[in-house]
Amino acid sequence: MKTRAAVLHALDNHPPFAQSQPLRIEEIDLDGPGHGEVLVRMTAAGLCHSDLSVINGSRPRPVPMALGHEASAVVEQIGPGVTDLSKGDRVVLVFVPSCGHCLPCMEGRPALCEPGAEANTKGTLLFGGERLHLHGNKVHHHVGVSAFGEHAVVSRRSCIKIEQDIDPVEAALFGCAVLTGVGAVVNTARVQAGQTVAILGLGGVGLCALLGAVASGAREIVAVDLHDSKLEIARSLGAALTVDARDSDAIEKVKAATRGGVDHAFEMAGSAQAMEMAYRMTRRGGTTITASLPSPQTNWSLQQVSLVGEERTVKGSYIGSCVPQRDIPRYIDLYLAGKLPVNKLMGERLTLAEINRGFDKLEGGESLRDMIVFPH
Repeated sequence: MKTRAAVLHALDNHPPFAQSQPLRIEEIDLDGPGHGEVLVRMTAAGLCHSDLSVINGSRPRPVPMALGHEASAVVEQIGPGVTDLSKGDRVVLVFVPSCGHCLPCMEGRPALCEPGAEANTKGTLLFGGERLHLHGNKVHHHVGVSAFGEHAVVSRRSCIKIEQDIDPVEAALFGCAVLTGVGAVVNTARVQAGQTVAILGLGGVGLCALLGAVASGAREIVAVDLHDSKLEIARSLGAALTVDARDSDAIEKVKAATRGGVDHAFEMAGSAQAMEMAYRMTRRGGTTITASLPSPQTNWSLQQVSLVGEERTVKGSYIGSCVPQRDIPRYIDLYLAGKLPVNKLMGERLTLAEINRGFDKLEGGESLRDMIVFPH
């Protein structure tokens, strides 16, 4: 079949994207689903820094590539071997498909699925399938999802069926921002009621982490960012203290307010400077967690003596250390119960044709979670 999708043909693009147009809306050929795959019609797709990092080349991927990874969709066609989904089912798409058989999957860590990671690096579906073509040439899949298109073929293992009555546009948030941000707090850090938390970087993932900290009963939440508008939002969502990251006394202010530092500091900004700041804001015996994906060339110099002498922990959190089949329905239930108000993070609703302008907003750092909304 024919479908329209936003295709990236080259890396190392620079803003303003509305002028340079790195993403071209093109009519491409989409093969039908193979074994263990489904054809879906996209409902909505979020604009995330993980997409931006491919556009600007900081996280290289093979091109041409149909981008997009945070999405909700409706099942249109079932491939051979798929017995637990039906046409018309609503799904949230997950950007690391899990095979269920490799060691990380068997250990209950599907976010680290080895075949899933290999397929994502190569730009294929989970088991090597390639379903996208343009003028007879291959177009790579973005992390098995390629959500910036009207339709996509995805692995069944990239789909989480949702039963709850939730706005389908809001549902897209749960595929990345909510899984990553809330999961970093709940699964990776296991924040306990009464503990203190600092969140550095208030994009979609950082603000979801803030909501996760509130839901977990954190006693005091510190929000750190470069933008006053984001700090204001953080205050409205439950941050007790907001700090301008450019303040030369930022670290000392946080340590003074939290009596020596926070129990858990979350770096969500994607920079070595933010990671250094998060580490220095963490108390003795505390945990510093990063869930951002900076350029592979980015390094951070760790003071080893403090790691040992203060019994610190430094952890990475990928997709919130999630089990998607368990966590997405659970987080949606919390949202519907009013305990995880992720709807407050929704930004502008855009058409596919406006996608480059949307990434200009994201690059500027002040947008909330803008969404590409597809017509029914």
